[in-house]
Amino acid sequence: MSTDVEGLWKKLQAAKDSKSLLKKHLTEAKFNALKGKKTSMGGTLADCIRSGCENTDSGVGIYACDPEGYTVFADVLDEVIKDYHKVDKLNHPEPKFGDITKLGFGDLDPSGNMIVSTRVRVGRSHANFGFPGVIKAEDRKEMERISVEALKTLTGDLAGTYYPLEGMTEATQKQLTDDHFLFNDSDRFLKAAGGYNDWPIGRGIFFNKNKTFLTWVNEEDHLRFISMQKGGNLGEVYARLVTAIEKLQEKLTFAKRKGLGYLTFCPSNLGTTLRASVHIKIPKLSQTPEFKEFCDKHHLQARGIHGEHTESVGGVYDISNKHRLGLTEFDAVQEMRRGVEAVIKEETKLQGKK
Repeated sequence: MSTDVEGLWKKLQAAKDSKSLLKKHLTEAKFNALKGKKTSMGGTLADCIRSGCENTDSGVGIYACDPEGYTVFADVLDEVIKDYHKVDKLNHPEPKFGDITKLGFGDLDPSGNMIVSTRVRVGRSHANFGFPGVIKAEDRKEMERISVEALKTLTGDLAGTYYPLEGMTEATQKQLTDDHFLFNDSDRFLKAAGGYNDWPIGRGIFFNKNKTFLTWVNEEDHLRFISMQKGGNLGEVYARLVTAIEKLQEKLTFAKRKGLGYLTFCPSNLGTTLRASVHIKIPKLSQTPEFKEFCDKHHLQARGIHGEHTESVGGVYDISNKHRLGLTEFDAVQEMRRGVEAVIKEETKLQGKK
C-alpha cells in the first residue's frame, strides 16, 4: 500500500471529475497542515485518504486511521462528517437505548404478509486498537482474543459459538455462506484502505444457537453486533441487541468522541452506528414514481435485499433508517418504526386492502 502522501495527493488532484467528499473538503491548505501529523498509534493522513485517492469514484473517500485520527485529522474529517450526515454541528447526544421493558412497540406486521425479516445492527471499535489500515497482525489477533473472551461470557439465548475464518473448514464455510453470515474481502474501496490486510487473520463470526444474535469480528469495523429474526417483531430484535451490548460493554471499552458518538472505521457509520431494517414485500409502492420521495419523507433508505447498490428481488426491499448521527439509538429505531408503519399503510392502500 502506498505511504507516499504527496503521490496520493497528486492522484486526487488529477481526478477532475471526482465527486468524493474527500476531494471536496481536503483543500491544499488542509493537506499541507495535516500531511506531517501522526497519531500515537502511528496513523497518518496517507492511511486516511489512500482509498479515496486510489479510487477517485468514491462517494466518501476517507477512512479514519484509528480512533485518535478523528481528533488529529479533525480539520478534514469533521467537514466530511457534517456533509455526509447533513448536520450543521457535531453535537451528537450521549447514548440512550431506552427502557427495553417499556419500548411501546413490538411486531410491526402481525399478519406476517409483508415483513420477511427484521434486523438491527451496530458497529463498535475497541478504544485501544487501530483501525484496519494501521493495525498489525499480532494486535489484530490480540483484539480477536479479547473480543471472543467477552462474547463467551454471554448467557441464556445469547450464548453461542465463535468460528474463526483462519483455518475454517470448507463445510463450515459453505454453511455460513448459505446462511448469509459469511463476510468476504471483495470491496475494492475497503481493500485500498487496508480493510483486508492480513486476511483472514484475526477475523471470525460468533452466533447464538437460534442464529438470532451474530457478531462479526474484524470485518470492516472491529465489531459488528447484529440481532435478527424472521417476521416483523422489532421490539424483540431491538431488546436482544441492547441486552447484548450492555453485557459486552462490561468487558470491553468502546471508542467514542464527544459530539461524534461511537467511532467507526468509515465516518459514514459513526454516531449511533445503528441500522435498523426490514426485508419487506412492497411490489406496488416500489413501482410508483414517488417511491424514493416517499422514503426520503419518512427518513428511510431503500436497498435491494443483497445490500447497497443491488436490485430488489420479487418486490422485496431492504428498508432502514437513514440517520445515524445527531439522535439517540432509541430515536433512530423509533424513526425506522414510524417509517416502516407508513410503508405498510401505503402498500396496503395501493393493494386495495383494508
